[in-house]
Amino acid sequence: MKNFQLAAFADEVDTSIDKQIAAMKEEGIHFLEIRGVDGENISDITLKKAGEIRKKMNDAGLDVWSLGSPFGKIGIEEEFMPHLDKFCHGLELAEVLGAKCIRLFSFFIPDGKPAADFRNAVMERLAMFVEKANGSGLILCHENEKGIYGDIASRCLEIHQTVPELKAVFDPANFVQCGQETKEAWSMLSPYVEYMHIKDAKSDGFVVPAGEGVGNLPYLLSEYSGKILTLEPHLTVFEGLAGLEREGEKTEIDEFRYADSRQAFAAAVSALKKLIHLKNGA
Repeated sequence: MKNFQLAAFADEVDTSIDKQIAAMKEEGIHFLEIRGVDGENISDITLKKAGEIRKKMNDAGLDVWSLGSPFGKIGIEEEFMPHLDKFCHGLELAEVLGAKCIRLFSFFIPDGKPAADFRNAVMERLAMFVEKANGSGLILCHENEKGIYGDIASRCLEIHQTVPELKAVFDPANFVQCGQETKEAWSMLSPYVEYMHIKDAKSDGFVVPAGEGVGNLPYLLSEYSGKILTLEPHLTVFEGLAGLEREGEKTEIDEFRYADSRQAFAAAVSALKKLIHLKNGA
C-alpha cells in the first residue's frame, strides 16, 4: 500500500469519536474524514469540542484529513446567508482540527426543474465559499452527489472550469447512481481530483464493497496519482445516515449484509486493501 494513505468516514462504525478512533487504529487507517461525532454533525460542534477531538486524535497518533461537511447540501432556492455563516464556522473548525480539506456540494436542484436554470446561482454561491476560505490554506473539494447541480461529470466540469479554485472529490458510487459511467467521468475530471471516496455500487444503485460493483474501482485506482483514499462504506444503515439523506431517500442494502456496523467497516477496509494490493502487484 506504499502509494496510498487511507482515510475513512469512521462514523460508519459508531457515533462515538472514541470508538471511531479505536476502529481506525485496529484497521490501520491514519486519517479521519470527520463527519459525525458523538451524535453531532461536524458542522454543529463547538470550537472547544473540536480542540478536544484533536487532542484525542493526536494522542492516538492519528490526524483529521478533511471535514466531511454538509456545506452546499441545501436546496438552491433556500436562503443562503445563514448557511454561509455556518460555513465560516466550519473554516474555524477545520483550523482547530488540523484538517487539510473541506468537502462540499453544489446544492440540490428542485425536482422537475432543469439544472441549467440554476447554473448562475450555483456558481455564485460556490464562489462565495471560495472567497470566504481565501487565505485559510484549506482546499475546498466539491463532491459529485445525487440530486445536486454537480451530479454528472459534465456539470462537475462546468463547476471546476467556472470556479477553478475548487478541487474535486471523486465518488464512483455516486456517479453510478446517477447513470454516469465512471471511466468517462474520470477522463473529464481527473485534472481536478484532489482525492477519492472509495464507494462502489451495482448498476441498480446498490452500494457494495470496493471492486464488487460497476464503478470501475480497479481502473480508477490504476489511474489515480493522488495519495489519499477515503473509505466510505455505506454497506449497512448506520446510525445518523438518515440525517445525511434527503426526504424520501433510503440507502438500500444488497446481498452484502453484516452483523453490525463494525463488521461492515472491516469488510469495506479489507476489500479496499485487496484492490490496492492488486494495483501494486502484491
